[in-house]
Amino acid sequence: FKTRDGAEVKLIDVLSESIARAFTVVGNKNPDLPEETRQEIARVVGVGAVKYAELSKNRMTDYIFDWDAMLSFEGNTAPYLQYAYSRIRSMFRRAGISPGSLAPAVSIAADQERVLAVKLLQFFEAVEQVTDDYQANVLCGYLYELAQNFMSFYEACPVLNADQPAVQNSRLVICALAARTLARGLDLLGIETVEQM
Repeated sequence: FKTRDGAEVKLIDVLSESIARAFTVVGNKNPDLPEETRQEIARVVGVGAVKYAELSKNRMTDYIFDWDAMLSFEGNTAPYLQYAYSRIRSMFRRAGISPGSLAPAVSIAADQERVLAVKLLQFFEAVEQVTDDYQANVLCGYLYELAQNFMSFYEACPVLNADQPAVQNSRLVICALAARTLARGLDLLGIETVEQM
C-alpha cells in the first residue's frame, strides 16, 4: 500500500514491524515466558493484528492505520479476541480439566449466561451472512461481541469456584463452546490462536 505522502510500503515490512511491536507488548504483559514462546506468541499476535485490522473494516470504507490501536488488548482487535481465547484455555489448564471430559448438560440461570449462550447460537448466522455478502467485517463484529459477552459472563458468574458441581460443569461447557467458537471464527479469518499470552 501507499502512505499519504505516496511512499510504497511492502507487506513484509508491515508484518515484521507488527511482530516486533507485538513482541514488546507480550514481553511487557508476561515477562516470565521463555523468549522462544514470546516470539511465537508475537508472530501469531502481530500477523493476526494486521489481518484483523484489514478485515474488521467494511471493505468499502477507508481507515487510518494505527499501530497502537491494532495491537491493543482492548477493543475490537485480534489481540483482544486471542486473549479471550487464551484466557478460557488457561482456565481449563489451571483446573486440570479437559473440555472433552465434561458432561454435556447445560443449565442457563444467570443473565450473563443467557446472553453468552444466545450469542454462541448466532455463530452460523454470522458465517452465513459473511458468505452471502462477502464482508468479513460481519464475522469480526460477531467475534468481538462474543468476546465481550464472554468477559461479562466470566466476571459475573464464578466458573471454577461455582457453588455446585453441576453449575461448574455447565459453565465450563459454555466456556469450552466460547473458546471453540472464537478459534473457529478466527481461523475462518486466517488468524491463529495461542494457548497462552
